[in-house]
Amino acid sequence: MKILAIEDQPVAAMQLVAVLRSLGHEAEQVGDATAAWSRLINGKHRVVVSDWRMPGIDGLGLCRMIRDRGGDYVYFILISSNRVTKENRQLALDAGVDDFLMKPVDPDELGMRLHVAGRIVGLAAQIKQLEGFLPICGYCKKIRDDGKYWQEIEAYFSQRQGTKFSHSICPGCYEQVVVPQLQKLGLDPAATQPKPTS
Repeated sequence: MKILAIEDQPVAAMQLVAVLRSLGHEAEQVGDATAAWSRLINGKHRVVVSDWRMPGIDGLGLCRMIRDRGGDYVYFILISSNRVTKENRQLALDAGVDDFLMKPVDPDELGMRLHVAGRIVGLAAQIKQLEGFLPICGYCKKIRDDGKYWQEIEAYFSQRQGTKFSHSICPGCYEQVVVPQLQKLGLDPAATQPKPTS
């Protein structure tokens, strides 16, 4: 996996990156949340391993920014040199942190957490892909919503996106459907075309 490691202490940063790479991951390291944010926006990192206490924006602030942004799910592991208390744990959970580790990081423990992170990130990607499918009837073109209710395509999009529709006839349907209907009524299709205005 492509992992972004955020650690402001140079020695701890080198150790963390070395552990991540020894576990078979592609690790990139930055020293603060501002640099991390620019990498997360431009990169393909789906896992973040971040120190809690950093200058400027701390690990919780960065996690909140990631959660507020939305988009692809990013699994967030928070590392702390202080014992995680009940109050701190609640703050971290409220910020959207997925997991905690204590410093110094135990490679086996981190490996297990990253294994879980990989499964969750993979499942989140599968869910996103499935949400991209829209069940539509091949005959009447009604769409099935989450409640398994079939409704007109116009109503479906209007409720979800506020989209308004104007109806028209495409050239293919005009030739294949409208022209034969006009001819059946004894009308000349060319005579029914609107005359161009000058």
